[in-house]
Amino acid sequence: MTTSELTLPTTAEARPRRRRLLGAGKQLNAGPVTYVVLTVFALVSLAPLVWTAVAASRTDRRLAQTPPPLWFGGNLFRNLQSAWDEAGLGTAMLNSTFVAGMITVSTVLFSTLAGFAFAKLRFRFSNVLLLLTIGTMMIPPQLAVVPLYLWMSDLGWSNQLQTVILPSLVTAFGTFFMRQYLVQALPTELIEAARVDGASSLRIVWHVVFPAARPAMAVLGLLTFVFAWNDFLWPIIALNQQNPTVQVALNSLGTGYVPDQAVIMAGALLGTLPLLVAFLLFGKQIVGGIMQGAVKG
Repeated sequence: MTTSELTLPTTAEARPRRRRLLGAGKQLNAGPVTYVVLTVFALVSLAPLVWTAVAASRTDRRLAQTPPPLWFGGNLFRNLQSAWDEAGLGTAMLNSTFVAGMITVSTVLFSTLAGFAFAKLRFRFSNVLLLLTIGTMMIPPQLAVVPLYLWMSDLGWSNQLQTVILPSLVTAFGTFFMRQYLVQALPTELIEAARVDGASSLRIVWHVVFPAARPAMAVLGLLTFVFAWNDFLWPIIALNQQNPTVQVALNSLGTGYVPDQAVIMAGALLGTLPLLVAFLLFGKQIVGGIMQGAVKG
C-alpha cells in the first residue's frame, strides 16, 4: 500500500469531522434573541439600584409628588453627606468591613475543612453528622435569637462586634456546599498519592485540597461576604447605635416623625457601594474560577 493510498482515506474522513466541528462552532455563537434577553435581564436587575440613585438625588418633597422622578436631580451629594453624618456611617463602614471580613475568612476556611472531611475522609457516624449539619438549615434563625442573646450576655459581650462574629464562624450551608463540590472536583487517587509520597494531613490540605477547592471557595466567600454585610436581624439585637454595623446605622435614618426618604435612599446607596466595588474588583476572578472548576469537572 502506497503513501497516496493512505492519505486519501484520511483526508476523506477528516472532511465530515471538520463539518461537525464547524457546525458545533456555529452553535456557540449568540444570536440577536440572546442579546435582547440578556439586555432585558440586565436592565431589570439594575432598575432598583438606578431608582435608589435617582431618589437619593432628589428632595423628600419631590419624591412625594406624582408622577415620581425618573431622572437624577441636583441633591445627590448633599443627601449623601446628610446620610453619612446622621447615621455615623464612618464607624459603621469600618465595623461592617471587619465583621464581614472575619466571617468570610472563617466560614470559607472551616467550611472547606469540614466539607473535605465529609467528602473524602472515613470516620464513624459521618453520614449521621452530615444529616445533622444539614438539618440545622431547617431551623428558623429567629428561634435561636433569645438563647443566643442570653449566652452572649453571660459572656459579657453585649454591644461588641464579637457578638455578631462568633455565631457565624461556620455555616451548615458552607459545609454542605464545599462537601458537594469536593466530592467531584477532588479525586481520591490524588489524596492517596500524596499520602504515599509521605505528605502529612496539613500538607495535603494546603497543597491538594485548597487548590482544588479554590473556585468553590471564591463563590462561597462572595456569598458569605454579601450575607454578612447585609445581615440585619441579629446585629440590630446585639449592637447599638454607638457601635453599629452599616445596616444598624441605616436603621437610625428611618426614625423620627417624618423620615426623609431621600436621605434614607442616599444611605442605602452608600451601604451598597462597597458590595459593588467588591464585585467590580473580584467578579472577574470569581467567574474565572467557576469556569476553571467547570472545565476541570
